Amino acid sequence: MGTTHRSGVLKKSNDGVRLIVTTIMGMVFGYFVGVSFPSVTFSKITLPSRLMSSLDMAFADETRNVRRSFPENLGSGSIPVTPKIFVPTNPRGAESLPPGIVVSESDLYLRRLWGEPSQDLKSKPKYLVTFTVGVEQKRNVNEAVKKFSENFQILLFHYDGRTSEWDEFEWSKRAVHVSVRKQTKWWYAKRFLHPDIVAAYDYIFIWDEDLGVEHFNAEKYIQLVRKHGLEISQPGLEPNNGLTWQMTKRLGDREVHKETEEKPGWCSDPHLPPCAAFVEIMAPVFSRDAWRCVWHMIQNDLVHGWGLDFALRRCVEPAHEKIGVVDSQWIIHQVIPSLGNQGETENGRPPWQGVRDRCKHEWGLFQDRLASADKAHISQLQRTP
Repeated sequence: MGTTHRSGVLKKSNDGVRLIVTTIMGMVFGYFVGVSFPSVTFSKITLPSRLMSSLDMAFADETRNVRRSFPENLGSGSIPVTPKIFVPTNPRGAESLPPGIVVSESDLYLRRLWGEPSQDLKSKPKYLVTFTVGVEQKRNVNEAVKKFSENFQILLFHYDGRTSEWDEFEWSKRAVHVSVRKQTKWWYAKRFLHPDIVAAYDYIFIWDEDLGVEHFNAEKYIQLVRKHGLEISQPGLEPNNGLTWQMTKRLGDREVHKETEEKPGWCSDPHLPPCAAFVEIMAPVFSRDAWRCVWHMIQNDLVHGWGLDFALRRCVEPAHEKIGVVDSQWIIHQVIPSLGNQGETENGRPPWQGVRDRCKHEWGLFQDRLASADKAHISQLQRTP
């Protein structure tokens, strides 16, 4: 009996020692594994190649994002340090930015959603052409667009809200489309053709939709404009179609003309409109610098632009030399009142009549505002010591 009791006690004692030793060894082993774990990399783990590639890409992207999270962190430690900047020559509102990051001008170039940004553009159009259009005139506009090469960016302003019907034309897929119902081209121009937005283009064409272009070539037109130093111009008009002023009448014996003779009493000075320094608003072409001035003269609420043609001379100097009509590249004004039909019938009057009345009223308002602005400015100059 005694021998049996001592054997049981000895067995329990050995088991306890073994448990203690095993626990200690496990702790030591765990310590060394923990110390060595940071040096373990994904490349030492055998994984399928596709999974390994995905992990590498994810890890690289995450690392890149972390590194670029605080590009302005110019200090040490974990607190970002942004330099205090005030550059008075920066554009208004951007004085707190370093000049190197300021982009004050833009363009209408179409870009991809993928790839390297520097490789987006195969070419950069030098000129901008805008048409204010309705779908009923799409055949006519299509013929007009064909006259412009890839050097010209096409921009369509849709006053009828219908854009998908233009997809049948291949060029339409490369054009810029802006759609707002029942608005005029000068309303669009004031809001979407800010000089800083179209600064990339040497010349800006702001054309109506009802122009016949059988005798017009855009590249040759640009050559003549440059040759004769025209900052504001238009193609000559076929004498028997839609002609209002003698100045815009095509002369068949020359490339360009800059002055004409009007009815007796119409011109107080041969160098002033409508005898010189004058083009109409149906198909004007502006240089970049001239447009920067003209844009500021367009009134937000005077959407038809009537009267603007007589004031264009204020934007170039000398106006009678830098405004002219290109005769050898001429167009036909078809006088289609499509935009006029976008008006509303009132008191039994047709829609176009209300639109025409608004045009005439705006002309008077513009003249009054310009005269008042001149008077106020002169008065201010006289008061300045």
